[in-house]
This record gives sequence, structure tokens and C-alpha cells, in this order.
Amino acid sequence: MEQTPLVAQQRTILGKKVKNIRAEGFVPAHVFGHKVKTTHVQVKATDFHKVFEKVGETGIIALSIGDQKKPVLVKDTQVHPATDDLLHIDFYQVNLSEKVRVNVPLEITDEAPAVEKKIGLLLTPVSEVEVEALPADLPENIEVDVSNLSEIGDEIKVKDMKVDRSKVTVITDEELVVAQIGELVTKEMEAVEAEIEAEQAEAQAEAAAEGAAPAEGAEAEKKAEGEAATTEGTENVTTESTEEKKENIDKNQ
Repeated sequence: MEQTPLVAQQRTILGKKVKNIRAEGFVPAHVFGHKVKTTHVQVKATDFHKVFEKVGETGIIALSIGDQKKPVLVKDTQVHPATDDLLHIDFYQVNLSEKVRVNVPLEITDEAPAVEKKIGLLLTPVSEVEVEALPADLPENIEVDVSNLSEIGDEIKVKDMKVDRSKVTVITDEELVVAQIGELVTKEMEAVEAEIEAEQAEAQAEAAAEGAAPAEGAEAEKKAEGEAATTEGTENVTTESTEEKKENIDKNQ
């Protein structure tokens, strides 16, 4: 396997002060491995992004540190949760004559007839599998051909994948399903949708009831006010008529 070159510089700045390194366009990192003394380094961020885009976590990097070149894999990367800026890199130094275990990504190829004919959905519950191999024999990815998945329930397991098993040992459970055709709408989903519709209908009914009650109350209050006004007017008329009668009687006397 071709080794992709990447230049690193040994660093003495550790701890919280590494933010100064990042401010200058570098990423702090360290190199470790089996029977390997940990080395603290820094790499230029732009250079690393280009290399990592090419090799991922399974390609070998020829990491130059001064006059030394070390074959390494990218073991892990840490990114800022808010900005996605690269914060730290873990390089694992490998012995080219010793096997290593890594997770290899799966790549879905072709199109499932069941999906094309809208019979079912393609489900991919697994995105990578663990393998063991010599560093030079590590595959960049493992292709999963779904062109034979034509009916609901059709599936591909780890044991069905095309891997050069003379060089690569698959550690992941061979019976694990990596691709499967599921129903367009499952019974569970239908039940959930029915429950959601029932809850929405109940909410609308409650909202309608709450809106009607104040309206009826306001109408009743308005009617009561009108009746009170009519009664008050009648009382005033009656009072005025009585007073007039009294005045007439007084005049006549």
C-alpha cells in the first residue's frame, strides 16, 4: 500500500498553551504505538486535512519528524463541538510486519431493485466493521453490493461481503446484518401515526371547546347587561311617573 507523506514538527508546548499552536494554523498531535515511546508533535492543519481526506483511518501515512519517517494510521481526531475545528490528532505508529485491528467503513454500491420499484426501504444499520490485517493489506473500504435485494426481508450479512479473507480477518460478528430491505411503512410506524392523529384530533377538540366556552359566557354576560339596562330604564320611568303624580296631587291640593 502506498504511504502518503505528511510533515510534522516535534513540539514542547503542552496543556492549555496549545491554543497558541492552533492560532498559528497547526494542530497538536501525538504519536504512540505498541512498544513505541509517545512523541508530541504538531502538523499544519491544511496539510493534514488534505491527507486525511485521501487516506481516512485505514491508509498509511509516512509521517516525517525531523530526519525520521514513521508509518502511522490516524487513530482518532478530536473536533470542537460547536465550530468543528480540529483540536487534536492521535497517530498510531504501526509495525509493517505486524497485524493491526481497525474499523473499515462500508460503501453501498449499485441500487436495490426493491427500492427502485418502491417495494421497500434500504436499511443500513452498520456503517463499518472491524478487521485485522497487516497495515499494507488494510482495505480503504469494503463494498456492499445491494443489487440482489429485490424483496422485503432480503438482507446482506457480514459473512456475505466480498473481502480478501486470505489477507484480511473480519473481527465483527459474521451474522451481523449490514444491509436489509424493510417495509415502506411498518406496522409500528402505522400505530405511531394513528396515535399522533388521535392526539392531534383531541387537541383540536379541546381548543374548540375552550374557544366556545368564553364566547358563550360573553354572550350570556352581554344579554344579562342588556336585561339589567332595560330593567333600570323601566324603574326610572316608573319612578318618574310616580313623582309626577305626586307633584300633580300637590298642585291640586
